[in-house]
Amino acid sequence: MPHDRYQTVQELSDRLEVAEATVRQWIKSGELRALDIGKGWRIADADLERFLKARETAPRKQDDTTTKISGPRS
Repeated sequence: MPHDRYQTVQELSDRLEVAEATVRQWIKSGELRALDIGKGWRIADADLERFLKARETAPRKQDDTTTKISGPRS
């Protein structure tokens, strides 16, 4: 974990497009592991990955990783 990159609550909420309060609730409930460094919470990339993996509805298919979502076709 010492080589992990860390994100603030604000950075993570922006990345996931959720409210900061939602991220703080995940931390408070123990769903998302975070470190309290005194100036605020920091979330390691590895902890975020575990959190997201636990919420997957189904494993991603190999060819899904290169598929791009496009808008309506004209």
